[in-house]
Amino acid sequence: MCGIVGAIAQRNVANILLTGLKRLEYRGYDSAGVALLNDSGIQRVRRQGKVQGLEDAVNEISAAGVLGIAHTRWATHGVPSERNAHPHMSGSDIALVHNGIVENFQELRIELESEGYEFSSETDTEVIVHLVHRALRGGNDLCAAVRAAAENMHGAFALGVISKSEPNKLVAIRFGSPLVIGLGIDENYLASDQLALLPVTNRFIFLEEGDMAELTLSGVRITDKDSVEVTRAEHELDSVEDAEKGEYRHFMLKETFEQPAAIQRTLEGRIESEQALFDAFGENAKEMLAGVNNIQIIACGTSYHAGMVARYWLEGIAGVPCQVEVASEFRYRKHVVSPGTLFVTISQSGETADTLAALRGTLDSPNYCGRLAICNVDSSSLVRESELVFLTKAGPEIGVASTKAFTTQLAGLLLLVMAVARAKNTEGVDLESVFSQLRQLPGLIEQALQLDARIETLAEDFVEKHHTLFLGRGPLYPIAMEGALKLKEISYIHAEAYPAGELKHGPLALVDKDMPIVSVAPNDQLLEKLKSNLQEVRARGGVLYLFADRSAKVKEEDGVIVLGMPPVPELLVPIVYTIPMQLLSYHVAVARGTDVDQPRNLAKSVTVE
Repeated sequence: MCGIVGAIAQRNVANILLTGLKRLEYRGYDSAGVALLNDSGIQRVRRQGKVQGLEDAVNEISAAGVLGIAHTRWATHGVPSERNAHPHMSGSDIALVHNGIVENFQELRIELESEGYEFSSETDTEVIVHLVHRALRGGNDLCAAVRAAAENMHGAFALGVISKSEPNKLVAIRFGSPLVIGLGIDENYLASDQLALLPVTNRFIFLEEGDMAELTLSGVRITDKDSVEVTRAEHELDSVEDAEKGEYRHFMLKETFEQPAAIQRTLEGRIESEQALFDAFGENAKEMLAGVNNIQIIACGTSYHAGMVARYWLEGIAGVPCQVEVASEFRYRKHVVSPGTLFVTISQSGETADTLAALRGTLDSPNYCGRLAICNVDSSSLVRESELVFLTKAGPEIGVASTKAFTTQLAGLLLLVMAVARAKNTEGVDLESVFSQLRQLPGLIEQALQLDARIETLAEDFVEKHHTLFLGRGPLYPIAMEGALKLKEISYIHAEAYPAGELKHGPLALVDKDMPIVSVAPNDQLLEKLKSNLQEVRARGGVLYLFADRSAKVKEEDGVIVLGMPPVPELLVPIVYTIPMQLLSYHVAVARGTDVDQPRNLAKSVTVE
């Protein structure tokens, strides 16, 4: 969501900060700002809208400094505006940027106002900077003041703070929201995502929960939640895929077409043998999976849909009971945990707030036999806090609407199903046959991508529509849900997904000529039942758009548009049939003129509740 960048150097850091903010634009934001410390004090510039507007303003007044912090804000408390934009200041002495939410900000604000502090914004962040100021007045240095402020707050937050009284220091603290330190030569950096710092360094330290960091020209000092000085591991990235659109109009389209390569990377070295399969999940994976009696999958958004597909596979192939739940619901309800339950989290970023909180909430139950993270970021909190890890190798995903992260999650989940089945010696599981099918997957996705031109043409039919219904059966129902999510989040067309068998239980009342019906129709045992459901739609004037296996012999006729899909092994159908759903949502959004990569009100990484 919001983005933080900070730097301390012997040169002007304004360009480092602005470049970092641009590289974080994919996270979603509505305003941006920068604070630079120089001989005249703290120079702050803020603008509503894009980072380019902020950069123009900084250049216009030649703002400069050797110490600075910057931020892109995604509005929570207070409307998008310049006065609510970060950095926030207390007087002219302290500037602060903040990711997260302070849940008790209202009580703190009343308390601070009673002490004479004046507020110029509606944000919870301004409370924090005044708390730091108050602690400094009490005789603390900046680090102690930031720690004291944190102890007064409830919620999740990551902070970057500078003070005119300590001009050679940048202080950061992390509770619930991610922060990474970038290491340079006689200069050091801070960010909420390492992507922001790749132009200046490839050496990183990832702060852990409760860590505070003091950045100076000469180095970084870290203390843990108990204020004990600690050493955190340094990570060096040897090579990083550059997050550029290249020849593509949007990141989403680029990332859609990167899926064959992303799937290939995710499978590589993992489907050569049974041992390679177990090794993909970490040390002692076979032993842990052999003791699994039940699987609980927790995720949000697109990752939740991946988990729903996995439930069909886990119960149908591995014979293991599986529950799938949205993390924000799971973490706040009482639940019964069966002995031998494997807790599986799925997240692209590994920093999704609700998913992380759900994971941490399992630590007190002895009935969990282990925790497995399926994630795209090897340095993330989710990965570091789980015993087993499957790393999807999608590479950086910039578009808010997930594409390659989703299909690589599905590939990883299918490997999990195979690993559980083999560890438990489930009968009827032919591992080599599944490996053989998986080797075909990149090529099958390539074939599905060849529908791009035709989907672009039919997308025009949706431009003036306000509602769309997606239908699927079995493991294709979650794919229909994913299709509906993609369409609504980037084209702003209201879309719903239903199991096709549920039509007569309500949704059929909505069907008319103005509501397109999109369905996926592989040639499986549910095909004939699906055809009957679709006839119910057609009889009521609904226009059908079918992505159907060419061998299914679904005829195109008036009001029925059929796009032929390649024959796909049944196990791989959910992954391959995801591709046209992505292409459809993309082309409809382009035709409607919406912001495909940064849709309104949304953020890539949801690091607050």
